[in-house]
Order: sequence, then C-alpha cells, then structure tokens
Amino acid sequence: MIDLLPTSPLHNLDQLLTSLETVAPLFDAIPGVVFFVKDAQARYALVNQTLVQRCGFKEKSQVVGRTAEDVFPARFGPLYTAQDRRVLADGRQLSDQLELHLYYGNQPIWCLTHKIALRDAQGTIMGLAGISRDLQVLQSHPAYQKLAEVDAYIREHFARPITLQELTTLAGLSIAQLERHCKRIFQLTPRQMIHKARLGEASRLLREDLSITEVALRCGYTDHSAFSRQFKALTGVSPSEYRESQG
Repeated sequence: MIDLLPTSPLHNLDQLLTSLETVAPLFDAIPGVVFFVKDAQARYALVNQTLVQRCGFKEKSQVVGRTAEDVFPARFGPLYTAQDRRVLADGRQLSDQLELHLYYGNQPIWCLTHKIALRDAQGTIMGLAGISRDLQVLQSHPAYQKLAEVDAYIREHFARPITLQELTTLAGLSIAQLERHCKRIFQLTPRQMIHKARLGEASRLLREDLSITEVALRCGYTDHSAFSRQFKALTGVSPSEYRESQG
C-alpha cells in the first residue's frame, strides 16, 4: 500500500479526505493503479482518474457518492461491493488478492487488490481505502530469462498438475529463490501464476460453445465444483455468470 495515509488519529472521514487533497493528484499520475477511499456505506469518497476512465466516465464527480455496484458492469459490481462490506464489517485487511477485474466494456484486467479498513480515534471503522494494481512484468531483473522460461512452461502445461519441483528444476533455483523471484518479476507466487494461466484460458473458453465441465477439464481442474470455486475466488463470479456477461 502506498504510505500516503495520515498516521495521526482521525476523527472522521472528512478529515482524512481533507488531508489527502494536496496529494490526490499523485494518485492520478500512477500508471496501472486504481486508487479509492470509500465511506462506511461502501460509497466512493475519493477516486483517481484511472478508476474513473475504466468505469466509462469522464469526471470523478460521476463516481463519487456511488458504490461499485452502481458503476461496474451489472453482474460484477454487486460482488465488488459485497467484498467492500466484508472489510467494513470486520476490519479484515485484504492483501495481494489476485483478481480478474471486468471494467466498462467487459475489458478483463488482471490485478492485485489491497484493501484496508479506516478507523477513527476511537477505533470505529469509518470507511476503507484500497488499490488495485495491474500486473506488470519486470523484464530488467537479472533472473528474468530464467523466470520467463518458468512462465512459458506454466502456460504450456497448465492443463495438468504442475509441481514446484518441476519449476525449480527448470529454473535451476531453490523453492525459496523461485518464490522470491516470481514475486519480484511477476508480482505473483508460482501457485498464483498457475491459477492465472488456468483462469485466463477458462475466461476465453467460456465464450465458446463448451460445457462448463469441459472447460474445467481443459484448464486442469479435476471436477466442475473445484473449477467453479477457484474461478469465483479470482473473478468474483461463477463461470456461468461470467459466460452470461459475455453474451
């Protein structure tokens, strides 16, 4: 999380928003990052321009005061709002959540989402703040070539079980080194890379005339239910809901 939130006790959300006014333009200048603050009713109180544009609007005023349910595609917005309300209800932090987001025009974007509850001086939750950061590859890293081979191997063989031992042997690295380099270069763990490859192909196959069971099998899942659970965990919707949204 970008450490621009004030560290002194806050009395209300308005105080936080006022304190962020001077640095808010910085959030507009960060490429590939959606930034937002929401109130206790999960309504946007502060957004950056990236979020505004991806939701199909021109002005921030068109988003502020509304929930994700109001601004995202109809089948996905309610699920994003439900996630917000879970954070607001129990204060649990959401960290490094790999998600396939669907913005205006159903454009899919893989990202890592982070959300934290915001509390006032008495400890009462008064809102939340979050970012969703587009996945990017750090090609300048010295280990990039080794890890590019790992990525290519995963994308070629994701339809069957892949072990960490296979990947460490391919890269010539220990498990700890592989995990560290994957996080640095791809921003994902090896397991997340496998999930991303499988669900990326699944999102493509769901646009074709195949049963969901057939899609699951082609993407390396042993049964329909396991596939559905994983698909919903990363996209927020079931495979059938995703298919309907693409119709």
